[in-house]
Amino acid sequence: MRKKTATLLLFLLLGIPAAAVADDLPEYTILQASGPVTVDGRLDEPSWQAAPPVDAFLFPWWEAGEKEPTDARLLWDEENLYVAFVATDKHISATLTQRDAPVSRDDAVEVFIAPDTAAVEIYFNFEFNALGTILDRSPRDNRSSAWNAEEIVVAITIDGTLNDESDEDRLWTTEIAIPFSSFADFAPRLPPRDGDAWRLNLYRIGGAVNPQFSVWSDTRTEKAQYHVPERFGIVHFSAAPVTATAIKDSSLGEIKKEGR
Repeated sequence: MRKKTATLLLFLLLGIPAAAVADDLPEYTILQASGPVTVDGRLDEPSWQAAPPVDAFLFPWWEAGEKEPTDARLLWDEENLYVAFVATDKHISATLTQRDAPVSRDDAVEVFIAPDTAAVEIYFNFEFNALGTILDRSPRDNRSSAWNAEEIVVAITIDGTLNDESDEDRLWTTEIAIPFSSFADFAPRLPPRDGDAWRLNLYRIGGAVNPQFSVWSDTRTEKAQYHVPERFGIVHFSAAPVTATAIKDSSLGEIKKEGR
């Protein structure tokens, strides 16, 4: 909390209004799933097909190599927060299989969540490699690896050949269900209600060939750093069923490319 306060004071001393500090954070409305979601890595439910993607991922630390786009979208119901990533990747690699292994060394996607917008420094991180291995941390016990999110479910599908650099792959898909019970004691109310806001960020990292370091909300750090909760984007929960909303350009078959 001290770091956040000091940053805010610095902006005020420089004559920058407090509201301007975070007014460039991306926002996204999480629509409610209109039916059951089966976590199998296929994303073939109507809810996923209609859910809008988040803004294209940014590459703030890009220096060389090919920028490989990532499509990410979210849904929710009374029990779970659902997150899906479709990651374009010509060389998919992952070897770590033990729970809480450092999966960011592999091709991986990550979700960082602060369920209380008044305390963004209290956040959870969930990380998944292309084998579906999970690393999860909570604010409990100094972010100890002893904590595991109970009943979290992840499924991966790969369009290509894992750990084979002799050919080119197309993409890998990650589908995740994070139970809202994981956030007990840290969220203002569970499950969230229509209009509630949380803070979160979405990331992609790693890979043995052409490593990727991309983000939904720019962390504004000189080097790749994902543990920057003050730069988490803002998500709003909506009780509107996803299929009842007119969504344009939401097809999972088209992945938006980032220009920066």
